[in-house]
Order: sequence, then structure tokens, then C-alpha cells
Amino acid sequence: MGSRGSTRVDPAEVEVTAIRAQGAGGQNVNKVASAIHLRYDIEASSLPAAVRERLRSLRDARIGADGVIVIKAQRYRTRERNLADAMERLQKLVDRVAMPPRPRLPTRPTAASRRRRLEDKRRRGRLKAQRAGDAD
Repeated sequence: MGSRGSTRVDPAEVEVTAIRAQGAGGQNVNKVASAIHLRYDIEASSLPAAVRERLRSLRDARIGADGVIVIKAQRYRTRERNLADAMERLQKLVDRVAMPPRPRLPTRPTAASRRRRLEDKRRRGRLKAQRAGDAD
């Protein structure tokens, strides 16, 4: 499912519930519990501590205040495809934070940008000096 190293979601740590899908679908949607409601507790997971921390700090509507990721999959007509879809979406979420962000390296302004900045300051200063005029 994911391609970023060994940060795999253990299916045993995922709580899966089959529910009835919402929306159009005729009689089938009223009879069959084909949608999947997936719950994944970040704290109780076997993910590395750094990955858990980055997951918790994500601003994502699927992550509740209690640290539980809730994913609802009802795109497909079968429970199996919806389960695979939900697990794939969970893995993508974990993969997104698996690699730590690269730290920003501070840079210095180029000589040309410093020169442009100072020239602009001189130009603005001259413009403002012209506005002053005589205050008699």
C-alpha cells in the first residue's frame, strides 16, 4: 500500500466496523452493510514515537481530539473493496508523516537583492522628500 519504508500500519491495531452506506443505491443500500468505519488509536499503535507525534500534530478532520483516526469508506459496493480503500487511505496518512520534514536552512539575501532594496529605499525617500515642500 505505502512505499515509504517500514512504517506499516498493523491491521491488528485497526478497529473495523461494517455499516450501511449512505446515499443512493436502491434496495441494496438498505440491506447490506458494505461501508467500512475504521478507527485507529494513534497512542495505542506500534508506530515509532516520532511518527505518532507528527500524526497527532496533523491538522486533519479525520483525527479526533482523543487521538483516534476515523475513516469512513463507502465508495464501492463491496465490503472488501471498501476495507481495502479505508486501509489504503490510513496508510497514506501515515506515509505522509513517516519521513521527518527537512529543516529549513537559513539563507542570506543575494548582493543583487540587497542592492535593489537599497535603491528602492533611496527612490522612496526622494519621493517623500519632494512631497514635503515648503511649510510656511
